[in-house]
Amino acid sequence: MQAIDLNADMGEYTDDNQRSAEAELMLLVSSCSIACGGHAGDDETMVHTVRLAKKRNVSIGAHPSYPDREGFGRRSLKFDATELLESLKDQIAALKKITDDEGASLNHVKPHGALYNDAAKDLPLAELIVEAAGGAIIVGPPGSKIEDAAKIAGKNFSAEGFVDRLYLQSGALTPRGTPGAVIEDVAARAEQARAIAKGETFRASGGALTLTVQTLCIHSDSPGAAETARAVRAALESDGFTIRTFA
Repeated sequence: MQAIDLNADMGEYTDDNQRSAEAELMLLVSSCSIACGGHAGDDETMVHTVRLAKKRNVSIGAHPSYPDREGFGRRSLKFDATELLESLKDQIAALKKITDDEGASLNHVKPHGALYNDAAKDLPLAELIVEAAGGAIIVGPPGSKIEDAAKIAGKNFSAEGFVDRLYLQSGALTPRGTPGAVIEDVAARAEQARAIAKGETFRASGGALTLTVQTLCIHSDSPGAAETARAVRAALESDGFTIRTFA
């Protein structure tokens, strides 16, 4: 029986409705990546999310970003390499202190937003992320500079696919400002998840694409995230997959 991880970005909520949505989603995923202050999150949200993940036996990762709360980490920004490295280390350390205090483990590091997309194409930037991550598993796009940097450093890497985002034929994500960049239909999300998990060709902007991944991401702030997770799990399990963390 094949296994695949189902992950969600967490601890990014700004109101009680989104907090409740994250709690529901936590019942359906096997891993989560927790915002740790760069684009969202603070000590209170990190503690709450770590406790929830531990209660549900969900693997925990850090979700650092450019230090850009105003832009939610979705803007490509230029930083001095030393300054950015220290910020990433501080973000990850803040979450690790909480996981240690709560008797949990920090298993992976997955960059957020623009940092994720920029580092996928920029080896020196990817190397900063890998250095900041310490001994944690690195999560990023398959065939990216993040994967290259992890391999160069001898670190474990887990390739990720997205169930709710339209891809370009190049394997990059369609920019969020582009119409259709976020897949709205839950059934279409589930079908893309199934195709990616099985290594089958699926529709991309400008053509078709095949990916090889170990984890699939659902954005917790996308409308219908929990409904999507249920549909994705059902589609994968009906095809013989076990949902299990990569950690």
